[in-house]
Amino acid sequence: MSPLRLFPITVLLATVLLAAVLLPTVLTGLCPGQSAGQSALLWQIGTADDNTAELALGPKDYADYAGDPLFVVGRSVPKQDWPYVQPGPGDAWAEGRQHDSSIVFTLKQKPTAACRLEVDLVDTHDRSPAKLAILVNHRNVTEHQTPQGGPDDSIFGDPTKGKEHRFTVDIPADDLLAGTNDVTIRTLSGSWVLYDWVGFTAPAGTELALAPTATVVHAIQSAPVLVEREGKLMQTVQMTVRHFGEPGKATVEIGDRPPVEIDLVSGANAVEVPIPAVEKETTVTVAVKVGAKTIARGEVVVQPVRKWVIYVLPHSHVDIGYTQLQTTVEQDHWRYYEQAIEASRRTADYPDGAQFKWNTEVLWATDSYLRQATPEKQQEFVDAVRKGWIGLDALYGNELTALCRPEELVRLVDYAAQVSRRCGVPIESAMISDVPGYTWGLTTVLADAGVKYFSIGPNGGHRIGYTLKQWGDKAFYWVTPSGNQKVLCWIPRTGYYRAFTTPEQVMNLVRQTADRDYPYDLIQVRYCLGDNAGPGVELSELAKEWNTRYAYPKLVIATVPEMMRDFEKRYGQDLPEVRGDFTPYWEDGAGSSARETGLNRAAAERLTQAEALWAILSPQTYPAADFYAAWRSAILYDEHTWGAHNSISQPDSEFAKGQWAIKQAFALDADKQSHKLLASAVAPVAKAKASVDTLMVFNTANWPRTDLVILPKEAVTSGDAVRGPDGQPVASQRLSTGQLAFLASDVPPLGAKRFTLAATGPAATGKGKAAGTTLSNGALVVTLDEETGAIASLNARGLQSNLVDNAGGLGLNAYRYVAGRDPKDPQPSGAVKITVKEPGPLVASLRIESEAPGCWRLVRELRMVDGLDHVDLLNVVDKEKTRTPESVHFGFAFNVPEGVMRMNTPLAVVRPEEDQLPGACKNYFTVGRWVDVSNKAYGVTWATIDAPLVEVGEIRVDVRPDFSPDNWVKHLDPSQTLYSYVMNNYWETNYKADQEGPTPFRYALRPHVEPYDPIASARFGIERSQPLVAVPADANAPAEIASRLRLDSDAVIVQSFKPSRDGKAWIVRLFGASGRPSNVALTWADPQPAAVSVSNFAEEQGKQLTGAIEVSAYGLVTLRAELPQ
Repeated sequence: MSPLRLFPITVLLATVLLAAVLLPTVLTGLCPGQSAGQSALLWQIGTADDNTAELALGPKDYADYAGDPLFVVGRSVPKQDWPYVQPGPGDAWAEGRQHDSSIVFTLKQKPTAACRLEVDLVDTHDRSPAKLAILVNHRNVTEHQTPQGGPDDSIFGDPTKGKEHRFTVDIPADDLLAGTNDVTIRTLSGSWVLYDWVGFTAPAGTELALAPTATVVHAIQSAPVLVEREGKLMQTVQMTVRHFGEPGKATVEIGDRPPVEIDLVSGANAVEVPIPAVEKETTVTVAVKVGAKTIARGEVVVQPVRKWVIYVLPHSHVDIGYTQLQTTVEQDHWRYYEQAIEASRRTADYPDGAQFKWNTEVLWATDSYLRQATPEKQQEFVDAVRKGWIGLDALYGNELTALCRPEELVRLVDYAAQVSRRCGVPIESAMISDVPGYTWGLTTVLADAGVKYFSIGPNGGHRIGYTLKQWGDKAFYWVTPSGNQKVLCWIPRTGYYRAFTTPEQVMNLVRQTADRDYPYDLIQVRYCLGDNAGPGVELSELAKEWNTRYAYPKLVIATVPEMMRDFEKRYGQDLPEVRGDFTPYWEDGAGSSARETGLNRAAAERLTQAEALWAILSPQTYPAADFYAAWRSAILYDEHTWGAHNSISQPDSEFAKGQWAIKQAFALDADKQSHKLLASAVAPVAKAKASVDTLMVFNTANWPRTDLVILPKEAVTSGDAVRGPDGQPVASQRLSTGQLAFLASDVPPLGAKRFTLAATGPAATGKGKAAGTTLSNGALVVTLDEETGAIASLNARGLQSNLVDNAGGLGLNAYRYVAGRDPKDPQPSGAVKITVKEPGPLVASLRIESEAPGCWRLVRELRMVDGLDHVDLLNVVDKEKTRTPESVHFGFAFNVPEGVMRMNTPLAVVRPEEDQLPGACKNYFTVGRWVDVSNKAYGVTWATIDAPLVEVGEIRVDVRPDFSPDNWVKHLDPSQTLYSYVMNNYWETNYKADQEGPTPFRYALRPHVEPYDPIASARFGIERSQPLVAVPADANAPAEIASRLRLDSDAVIVQSFKPSRDGKAWIVRLFGASGRPSNVALTWADPQPAAVSVSNFAEEQGKQLTGAIEVSAYGLVTLRAELPQ
């Protein structure tokens, strides 16, 4: 909608109706006159006290900002009429647009010399400071870039945390008028500013005037609404008329229509005049008169109004911490549920669209609420869900989805299945808020969970790259990696944080939407009052009043599926389908606590193995509740809230330390519980004894495996010889640490093999050898750079080429440290000391010790094993505590000409650039288990165990400024170089400010002399993350535990093999890891299952399976096999 076109008699400037008089005294907002020859303040708004309490909304109610102020000097009152905060375009909570703060004052005479505007700000935004424009009588006098300010504490109510900023603007006398003048401060870009005071200095003799009665016409514009009058839809022209003095009357004339008389009361008068609806852009003349005098005249451009429907989704953004301690936040959300239910009950008989509803956003608090609430409260909640008052959304938390291991991603909707069954209501929607970017495999999980709709509300601007620039206000079907399913996604431009409390704010929303060439007649509003904020139950009153007053837009308070069903019905057939990874932007924060991130990754893999062992050995006794709690801890560590809002600015505060202690505990608990559950799973065959003489080695994968087993020193004292179940010796070696290593060959899939120890020497055979700077095992040869400790050459049998690209001086496993935020000159490690740790013949290893910037010490170990086709890397960074910005990386430059890089992500494989959605992050990627670089003839698979972040081609790390997408990478050229991005502290909030102490980063390199093989890469990644499990056993243990389950196709991987929650069945989750559709048949060991059926994440029985089943490329299939009676 276009604003008023101004004639010489200007709107936004006061027109004094009676003769101006010299002000005899100082009124509100005016300053005393000055003596001859001096300049002094003519007027002032606020007090120079570095406080905001004396201004409107101060000191903390920024979220109630309802509209741009017009302050009339001598009439307006600062506490009522001048907000302490002025938002900027970067503030989604204030409509994400430019904002004006205008001051009107009347001069008795034109100044004789220049005047000066003085602005004193309590604070500016610390990451996206505003750029201001100063306009005088609608002419741009100057622009001013404010500096970075203090933390957000100032806008939240503590101005003492702000960084004061003062500036002045000289205003030429010729820019001012004898009569009414207007000064406007406009936020052109950036975020908010907070006012202390604003003043105006004028030369001697300059005098203010004030009329006994004055009327100001402000902001005449056509309204984006339709009203019904006598059965017809009409549009309106709206204006605000500010009247000072006794009540009076005015008339409004629009075109040639009859004048409309309006009553004026002292203060602001909202005026709305109906006009016939137009079908094309039309210009009308508007005049406002008081008596016979025209006080404003202009032209308004009237645009046709669409029949908008605004769907309003009330919810709280669930930060598990950040604003308060996690336990406090949890209890707050419990209370919000009860408040929302009460509001729904109170408004149950309101007209359609005005009844209050509440969307849970995620289910973390729902889970705990229903566990602790009284039976009566539990039933009230369940009833509210059934009535549609409470909308359940499928995800457990606002997850950093790419951090999840594959089965962890599935468990993200585990509770959704449980609560859906309990309430008897299908969960068809998911919400995610704040987080920008989502791993592709999430679509598979959502679709398989029956979720059709995904409401995505990212952060309004902080570190979101191109997320909203590309996808804001757009809807699309996101197709799963298999290509067989899709989820309807819709992303509002304002992200997750948008609320309105007044009709004016609704009007502004529609105007902004219409001005963007918006393609739909439905508007999605995530009605969120803030992070962990309660329900705005007054919304129902606004909706009721609005829908009574206006025919369109209609306000409809809704749950996500209600909105999405209507949207899909109207537009589904025209929406685009997109495929690819929405590579996330915020997972980099996991590098601020690298040790805990590694622990959590390993814990999730260990839980998957523990469940498989329980399925093999004792499915009837599966402790479902214990596993649920352990998976919950893993999920909560990967949830996006890492800590307090002041975790960077005040890391030593009790508030910040208390939140990190709880966050860290999630990873520590997942680690502890996974070990405990693994030990409990093998209890049926395990035998505790001081010295081990018999072992059962379990393979939790669905293919035969040969791998190294390392036994602890204290458990193996009888000898170094190891024999297989046939009594024949197997290769073994006592390591320099006292541990005993042996090669366990051909361990059956989802089964076990017995090995025995003997009090003799090891079988001294094998080709493993370490000498000088070289490692070899007959299949591979590695040579180190003796100055840097990086791998200078990697040669594989059958391949002539060195697989290391040394052209840039990087090599493989090269340490790089970035001090600060500029990655152009990363620092390498210092001089190295290379020693042989294990000489062979089974295990050969080299130890590389050095100093390194940012560390107390860096130790790298390279290991080869005779009979295996890869080299293992173990890096230990003994981190120095540093709170200035920094990052740590390990570089890998592969010599694979024309090699294509493929990345494993949970439930998908992604090629950078080619398999990414537009707007996805390209500065860094979050990978699962492996990255492969291959050309048409050969390549290398690189596995990562502890560190998920990868940069392609070069180090890119931090991006400035935070709120601008312009410096994020738009395009990636093909590269065969990657960096493992292991540590950082670049964030300004939420994540850790520092980390210290030893942290391991383990990798493995597997050259292959054939083209890329997705199954070989997938198996290699799983083998590195899910090792063989050795269990002390009785001497009479069976020679072998047969495979509980086998597949007849190598194209499919068993992602999960577990007992059902009810203890009555096995659950088998199959994944099409080959990237091609495959038919697969299952073969079971005796006793056979009673029946096998297609199942789901709720583990329910479905269609009976009698033969092979098709598993689509990168698709999941869940089966349920009933335990024999």
